[in-house]
Amino acid sequence: MTMAELVYILCAATSLFCAYLLFRSYRAQRNQLLLWSTLCFLGLTANSVVLVIDLAIVPEIDLRLLRTGIAFVAMLVFVVALLLEAK
Repeated sequence: MTMAELVYILCAATSLFCAYLLFRSYRAQRNQLLLWSTLCFLGLTANSVVLVIDLAIVPEIDLRLLRTGIAFVAMLVFVVALLLEAK
């Protein structure tokens, strides 16, 4: 395992941990923005997992479009949540 692969795995773990903490806060406070943030970080976790798969496990298959799509949807969820919360 190279250093880059380790960093990708740590990024996925960090995103998952953030999603867990956000969800735990959501359960306690029932604030909708916390739920949307949780969904965003789950998307970022999925993006990091696909990155590990793309670059470390099966480098011969290009999953760049899938990774970009997942990241776009995750950020779109968060932007929509911020717009809904602002109203």
